[in-house]
Amino acid sequence: MSEIEGQTALRGAASAVVHESYSFACMRCGHGWEQSYEIEHHTDADGHEFVMYVANGRIVPSPLSRPSCQNCDAHVVRIMRPGRVSAAHDAAHRSHRQAPQAGPVEAPETAAGGVDPKEPHHWHLSDLLHPFQRKAG
Repeated sequence: MSEIEGQTALRGAASAVVHESYSFACMRCGHGWEQSYEIEHHTDADGHEFVMYVANGRIVPSPLSRPSCQNCDAHVVRIMRPGRVSAAHDAAHRSHRQAPQAGPVEAPETAAGGVDPKEPHHWHLSDLLHPFQRKAG
């Protein structure tokens, strides 16, 4: 039996399971993401306690030990409380939806079939850190 199979067999024997979520921002490429984890507490045959992190049903290394960017694989990643990436996303969308100036109104262009395609937003470090910036005053 491989080590991974042995760990998978342990998943049902957890003494406690805690749910944690974190926001991450890569300081190299600016990519931002959020991830939720199930932290399973176990006791080995010698009575030593250990934890296993599970994300999307897979056992993963602790995100607190050496996180890596999902976009560029860099290890310079800022870990923040949950909701920071989604808050930056919401703030960015609010700033893009300002009231139009007075004057003639133009209909938005749509793709074939009348559907307006939405491109996925690529996060940049400045988007994520904007809520932390203070205004001098």
